Amino acid sequence: MITRRMGNLIKSYVWTVVVFIVAKVGFMLCCREGHEFSLSDVWQVISHGLSLDLSTALYILIVPFLLTIVSVWWKNEKVQKWILRIYFIIIAIALALAFVADTSLYPFWGFKLDASCLQFLETPGDAAASVSTGYLIVRLAIIVLIAWVIYKGYSWSVKCGVRSENTSSFPKLLETGFYIICMPLIVIGIRGGLDESTTNVGQVYYSQNQFLNHSAVNPVFCFLSSFEKTASNIVDYDFYTDDECAKLMDGLYPTTSVDTDTLLITERPNIVIVLMESAGDLFADVMPNLQRLKAEGINFSNCYGNTWRTDRGTVCTYSGYPSFPTSSVMKMPKKSNLMPSIASSLQQEGYHTYYLYGGDINFTNMRSYLIATGWEKLTWKTDYNNEEQNSANWGVRDDITFNTLYQQVTSMPQDEHYLIGFSTLSSHEPWDVPVERGERDEIANAFYYLDQCIGDLITKLKQTPQWENLLIIFLPDHSIDYGPYTESEPLRNKIPLVWTGGAIRSHQDISTTCNQTDLAATLLAQLRLSHDQFRWSRDVLSKSYTYPFATHNYNNGFSLTDSTGFMAYDLESQHIITDKSSETARLEKIGKAILQATTKDLKNIGN
Repeated sequence: MITRRMGNLIKSYVWTVVVFIVAKVGFMLCCREGHEFSLSDVWQVISHGLSLDLSTALYILIVPFLLTIVSVWWKNEKVQKWILRIYFIIIAIALALAFVADTSLYPFWGFKLDASCLQFLETPGDAAASVSTGYLIVRLAIIVLIAWVIYKGYSWSVKCGVRSENTSSFPKLLETGFYIICMPLIVIGIRGGLDESTTNVGQVYYSQNQFLNHSAVNPVFCFLSSFEKTASNIVDYDFYTDDECAKLMDGLYPTTSVDTDTLLITERPNIVIVLMESAGDLFADVMPNLQRLKAEGINFSNCYGNTWRTDRGTVCTYSGYPSFPTSSVMKMPKKSNLMPSIASSLQQEGYHTYYLYGGDINFTNMRSYLIATGWEKLTWKTDYNNEEQNSANWGVRDDITFNTLYQQVTSMPQDEHYLIGFSTLSSHEPWDVPVERGERDEIANAFYYLDQCIGDLITKLKQTPQWENLLIIFLPDHSIDYGPYTESEPLRNKIPLVWTGGAIRSHQDISTTCNQTDLAATLLAQLRLSHDQFRWSRDVLSKSYTYPFATHNYNNGFSLTDSTGFMAYDLESQHIITDKSSETARLEKIGKAILQATTKDLKNIGN
């Protein structure tokens, strides 16, 4: 009867929604570390996220719905059962994968499952480097268990198929017509209603607590909807007309230097830039050597990272180019290969350029970017022996590569000017370092180990003749979520930027608010070199830098910091999530204008 067929569909739909609700609770329990919530919060998450669950469940209902229509005319019960059985096995596996991946990645990433995770399929070894084999085995077992439970629920809800009926209370045409009438209702449900705005992730956001908002988001919908944003790699942000945007941007990014203060005793020092993996100022108390260097050298004490990922932070540092909420410039060779770079600028001045990294330099298109932007010789994991290559999950651990850096500096010809770029890697999950000093936790311990490597390097270099003409710059590629510090907190993205070495004139503390992207213009200005092509990098020591501020982009959001305070904006919900400024509305406008202008600039590169 039609009621039986509809009953099977309804039970299947309800079971899918129940699975989504249970997954939300499981997500909150598994990711609760550092996130406090009450029982009422759980109910709020479920109720606010329900609209997205109801819509997503309709997607899964499409195939059973169509098969139900077919069953009115085609009475082959056996084939129908097999079709449904195979379909629900696939759905059960897909849902289990989504739930486990979402729950497992969130503590590392701080945002919900989206299509960016697929990039790791290109280099699965690097993806697995963050976790242990046991971790992967446990997750695989959980996926199998969850998939089995979900499938058994579907089997019960539809009795593994569509029953053939010898009689029907309605003629076939009338029954078919009933289902056809239901089609627009399903489409409307998927769309989220008849309003201009369609179903979207932001509709379930309700709290100033981002963890609760993220818990309410359906990970399956979030994953599928993210493809729309990554299909063309570059998302348009059209907040204002071109004239309005230009007016808001006026004077924000000066490209000339005026009366720049002199920090160095020479215009042509040898330069080493050390990108410290994830080493934000959050870890200052376990990095005493770096703090000592701040007191000895030049400390940019109010610097902020532009981004949250290594591929983006590398481009921000060396090309002085901003990051984006959903796009990685390094993964766009047609764009990244045309970027200006500190390396290419110095190469034109006779500098030899070298890059050192203990991991896989092919990861996230890093090799292509480095070579195209002026780095002549690359040293990476394959240049080490097997034992060294396997000394850490991500590759060669830091004490070994820091020793390589020391050897490179001390073996350079005396008459050669050089630039060495160096990316560390040990201060990254799974935090596998050869030092255990009883620090707060394994994360803090990993940064303590990095700091010991830094202290050892500086101690040794100070005893060499190379020290006198050496400028060493320390800054991280990005910071990380740690404890209560998420993208909603200004301290989360505050980073150290320290210049040290014999080429330093004297100690200075520069408190001007700035970004890591400003390193390029500031450094080149110290060398009396033009930085006009670095249009998004500012010489923070120049009198032309009249409005000090720092911007930061993260997954589907941005934040802005200036003398009035801090503001964070979520692009999914299109709402301010942190208001710690006396001029929040103005910061929101500036942040949107910067995002619109930089995105337009990125699209124009190479076109």
